[in-house]
Amino acid sequence: MSQPVTVPIYHPELVPGARNAIEVCLKVLPEQAVYILTDRKTQSVGWALYEAACKVSPQVIIKVLEDHVERPSKLLPGEIMDPLESCDVCIYCVFPQQGELVSRQQFVRRIEARGIRYAHMVGITEEIMCQGMRADFNKVDEVSKRLLEKAKVAKEIVVKSRHGTDLVATFNPDFTWRKTSGIIEEVWSNLPGGEIFTAPWSVDGIFVIDGTVGDYFSHKYGTLDKTPMTLFIEGGYLKKALCDNKELEKEFWEYCHTAEGSNRVGEFAIGTNLAVFEFTGNLLQDEKMPGVHIAFGDPYGSQTGADWTCCTHVDVITGSCDVWIDGLQVMEHGIFLADRLGFDYAYLAEDPSVAPVLRSLT
Repeated sequence: MSQPVTVPIYHPELVPGARNAIEVCLKVLPEQAVYILTDRKTQSVGWALYEAACKVSPQVIIKVLEDHVERPSKLLPGEIMDPLESCDVCIYCVFPQQGELVSRQQFVRRIEARGIRYAHMVGITEEIMCQGMRADFNKVDEVSKRLLEKAKVAKEIVVKSRHGTDLVATFNPDFTWRKTSGIIEEVWSNLPGGEIFTAPWSVDGIFVIDGTVGDYFSHKYGTLDKTPMTLFIEGGYLKKALCDNKELEKEFWEYCHTAEGSNRVGEFAIGTNLAVFEFTGNLLQDEKMPGVHIAFGDPYGSQTGADWTCCTHVDVITGSCDVWIDGLQVMEHGIFLADRLGFDYAYLAEDPSVAPVLRSLT
């Protein structure tokens, strides 16, 4: 049973997103034990999630990372890891610091080993709770399912953008496409949700990052719309990176050469969250915007079936995409071609979370 705690004051506008996470995305039941890990920077969101969970279950605990370990946390101590042995549902609601990927992997591996229903909310902010986390995730799930039907049998996906992305990705039928639409079912998911992803067989061409770079780069550099970074990729490996921001160029190149596989494309993904319509500089939300992102490093083999691993993983996003799946165009200028995917934007018209997207279509 959870012990009585004093809940700090937080903005009431966080409540709808928190309830969405607990009741819709995670579908917490009264008999389920919930564990929320947060940190000082993100704790307003953490406490909103805590109270939303307490309205459903009497078994809720929350821990603040800095109360138990020095940041950046390279290894999580028993006080942080032990609650995973008795919880049914878990939320990781922490703002990332440089060098913490290994400890996040430690946490997630235990989650996977125990089969805990899990929301990964790395880098969540109050702004994201009031935008991407307010999406109607049942509708996002429907869009994701339609896209997944096409992608899971694809041999080739072509991506082009107004800013110069010109990329071809090919796929191994033995690798699995995953849907993380926000409705958390068979595997854990980032929240806010809204993407389908897999490990590609190969990627070739030019990828222009005019959106966001993952890991700690997101917080440090924000959106790259003013200083895009151009990546040259051959046979699935990063061959060159060019950017007017030479500090970012150097730092990104070095990150992608941290270990064997750090320069290999381990993820190919298409965003499906219709409530996200502009880059914010925060990867957690930006990667869910309708469009394409890839990641260098670990291919999440436990989910995709890829047969290699890496200790690094960094996502990069390109915007305003045109996308073809085996020659069928499914996206134009960042907007899904709904008639080709078998859904109708009109049925979303009454949903305020997607109103900005709808306005962009008229």
